[in-house]
Amino acid sequence: MSDITAPALVSAPATALARTVHGAGPGLLLAHGAGGSIAANYGPILGRLSAGHRVVGVDFPGSGDTPRSTTSLDLDELADQLVAAASAEGLETFAVVGYSLGTAVAIRAATRHPERITALVLTAPFARPNSRLRLNAEHWRDLYASGAHAPLAQFLVPLALGASALEAVPGDDLDALLEGTARTLPSGSAEHTDLVTRVDVRDDLSRITVPTLVISTTEDLLVTPDLHREVADALPGAELVEIPTGHLPFAERPDEWLRHITTFLDRAAR
Repeated sequence: MSDITAPALVSAPATALARTVHGAGPGLLLAHGAGGSIAANYGPILGRLSAGHRVVGVDFPGSGDTPRSTTSLDLDELADQLVAAASAEGLETFAVVGYSLGTAVAIRAATRHPERITALVLTAPFARPNSRLRLNAEHWRDLYASGAHAPLAQFLVPLALGASALEAVPGDDLDALLEGTARTLPSGSAEHTDLVTRVDVRDDLSRITVPTLVISTTEDLLVTPDLHREVADALPGAELVEIPTGHLPFAERPDEWLRHITTFLDRAAR
């Protein structure tokens, strides 16, 4: 594991990852999931989050406007780049909202830069991949790398959507959903999912001292609820709330997801 006691000063250039910046107020950083982006994972709630915060999100390599990496992704580097983006926007302290892979980035940022981070919100988190997640991530990585994007979409959609949400999609719309998923897979998908297979922030968790909310997506077949509870149980004083959704709360229950985030952040700020 990389050294997590490194100095808090960020040496990586703030311009290494494309930034999304909205709003004014207390700082709020966003870290997205594997195969996602800030727009894809936070788009439905971004405007309302920025109503009370200076929101800064970064797109990981190969997503959004950030070019694909030519090397494997490193969790420490992503964490440092997230904090560097906040510094570039003049934010000294900030809360961090992480989703899926972004939760590991947020956790690592909190241990590498503890004086900067005031609160964490972790949705569908995992401290390390269990066998199910590791096998799914490896298959996702290998299908993307082979160019089999249509089979990858058929693999991902029933994993990502909750059962009730999937059954509610009409047949013609489901075909369109699969086609759209295959067409819009970010170029960094293989690197993102390779990092998923290597994540291990279990040693970081006991060092987190800021208020933390864990949001469990209870119908999640990709990052399963036992992984969410493992994170919540290992975080001193963490709160745990549940949303009856699959792995995509921004698609299935955005209003409920936003309410949990903003209620917690308002309480933590007081």
